[in-house]
Amino acid sequence: MKHSLFLFLVLIFHVLFTFIPALSLSSDGLALLALKSAVDQPSAAFSDWNDGDVTPCAWSGIVCANISGEEDPRVVGISLAGKSLSGYLPSELGTLRFLRRLNLHDNAFSGVLPAQLSNASALHSLFLHHNNLSGAIPRSLCTLPRLQNLDLSENAFSGHIPDHIGNCKNLQRLILAGNSFSGEIPAGVWPDLQNLLQLDLSANELTGSIPDQIGTLVSLSGTLNLSFNHLSGKLPASLGKLPATVSFDFKNNNLSGEIPQTGSFSNQGPTAFLENPNLCGFPLRKSCSGSDRDFSPGSDQNKPVNRSKGLTPGLIILISAADAVVVALIGLVIVYVYWKKKDDENACSCIRRRKFGEAKGSVCVCGGFPCVSGEKSDDDDDDEEYEVEGGEGEGEGELVRIDKGLSFELDELLRASAYVLGKSGLGIVYKVVLGNGVPVAVRRLGEGGEQRYKEFAAEVMAIGKVKHPNVVRLRAYYWAQDEKLLISDFVSNGNLTHALRGRNGQPTTNLSWSIRLKIAKGTARGLAYLHECSPRKFVHGDIKPSNILLDNDFQPYISDFGLNRLISITGNNPSTGGFMGGALPYTKSSQKERTNNYKAPEARVPGCIPTQKWDVYSFGVVLLEILTGRSPESSPTTSTSMEVPDLVRWVRKGFDQESPLSEMVDPSLLQEVRVKKEVLAVFHIALGCTEGDPEARPRMKTVSENLDKIGT
Repeated sequence: MKHSLFLFLVLIFHVLFTFIPALSLSSDGLALLALKSAVDQPSAAFSDWNDGDVTPCAWSGIVCANISGEEDPRVVGISLAGKSLSGYLPSELGTLRFLRRLNLHDNAFSGVLPAQLSNASALHSLFLHHNNLSGAIPRSLCTLPRLQNLDLSENAFSGHIPDHIGNCKNLQRLILAGNSFSGEIPAGVWPDLQNLLQLDLSANELTGSIPDQIGTLVSLSGTLNLSFNHLSGKLPASLGKLPATVSFDFKNNNLSGEIPQTGSFSNQGPTAFLENPNLCGFPLRKSCSGSDRDFSPGSDQNKPVNRSKGLTPGLIILISAADAVVVALIGLVIVYVYWKKKDDENACSCIRRRKFGEAKGSVCVCGGFPCVSGEKSDDDDDDEEYEVEGGEGEGEGELVRIDKGLSFELDELLRASAYVLGKSGLGIVYKVVLGNGVPVAVRRLGEGGEQRYKEFAAEVMAIGKVKHPNVVRLRAYYWAQDEKLLISDFVSNGNLTHALRGRNGQPTTNLSWSIRLKIAKGTARGLAYLHECSPRKFVHGDIKPSNILLDNDFQPYISDFGLNRLISITGNNPSTGGFMGGALPYTKSSQKERTNNYKAPEARVPGCIPTQKWDVYSFGVVLLEILTGRSPESSPTTSTSMEVPDLVRWVRKGFDQESPLSEMVDPSLLQEVRVKKEVLAVFHIALGCTEGDPEARPRMKTVSENLDKIGT
């Protein structure tokens, strides 16, 4: 009897110690184990998902948070993107009552989207793009009261786009591209989606016309993408009421008729309407009225025109006068060449010729620009002050003042004190104080390109026409056969790189949030002006903190725009970095040893033509550096704890896993608790700028407008 009792107790203890660990796991953990079981093959993504744990909060890809009224932390985020997972989505995910983000994109999940997912009432972001999910969108999905982001693109969903999508009244992003949705686009749902920022229905099997009601999406930004469908009919004029910052993409459809010329339509380029054979009107090269006339049978346009009439007396007189002018010009050219040759024979000779700012000594003029005679002493240094004297002699050199308000002569420029500020592939830069005490920055571009003066002058004049309070102003230029100079405003307080990290890796002053926001707003305004309002609609191509100069009030100035083109004209090889207009000390660290992680991914492909979306990406990286205090530049020889080679990916990972803001933001900003919402808003703008797809990035005008709304 005692032996039997002993065996019974052993059995009880065995059962308890076998099953208690599994029973001790929280309900959230059990729901996650259902996801693990639904995956076809074992995966390293679940290597630390142990059923013996009390909570799943330490599991890979799981984010927990303390919820008011709950004793234990609850699961708020699942991030298992790009893990090559295949299987199905279990209905148990709906039991995660506090789940906010479900991020399973770029896997191979198949089957249907479970309707029970609507029970996860806190869900606001559902990222399931790039899987093999199929079926229809469950009607219950839009009962989720907080759903803001729904990305089901690149799956195999089919059927009609449901009318009940209008119940998702808080939806901000609806991305259904790359599926097999068919039928017409529902008309009545769009007036209810007044928070919608992004709509992408491209690459489906949609038919019928574009609903007029899409024109009611007043919050839309970025791209309205309906391309690669079978849509027909005319473009609704109501779409012109959408914000001016919205870009259209209607290509590869069967749309017809004339493109409206009102509102947002006037801001679109031709690529928005390509591969619609029956569309006509601006900006396409197909005139609606012209095409009708050209191909109408029996039209007078098709009749041959007799143009064999003789010359009129007036035309004969005009031709004779033109011939006389040409003969006179040829004579003047011959006389000029003769006297030019005589002048060269009588020109002065300079021994050991040196140019602007390179040595002390007396000056004579050769080829229209002063060169310095005399030896440079051994104790002279590159960053030393030089006294350069000279005058404006006869010859080819020409000083052209773009800004008439800044009056100075060439000899005044040459006599002034010059300090070396920096050297790079974009030339040597000097600080020069004119006789009236006004400092200017003078950049030497090089010696080549003497045969391309007209091209050089046209580029410089285009740059000189740029007038904006957040862009460095070009005031004058000098051209000679052996010397090219640019004279611009001098900005006194260094650049954003030094303001954030100092000259030795440590900032000289802590930048408050208000100053950082001021720098971000000003830079965005300047860049938006270059893109939208400047004479050439410039693409900067090299936005980074060292090209954002600061004055004593921390007002930002964009520098170095247009310089790569000028350098190519003068025959030099541009490199990264430049110092146009700023107080930037020369350092001997090689820029070539560093990787420019400010560049957009598509900008790193050799031979690509620069676009404004490159600048948007680079500005987004600059914003992330302002927010985090971390540099995205990496060096193969050195690295510090404040360098993050892929800053964009690091921040995105932090948001996907809902990491605390304190882990991402610059520690010096943590005391400014009151601006947490502003910091988060700028983070979201930066992430939008750094989207991998250039089309998904906003225009700089939109970025600037959104930044200006923060803190006001």
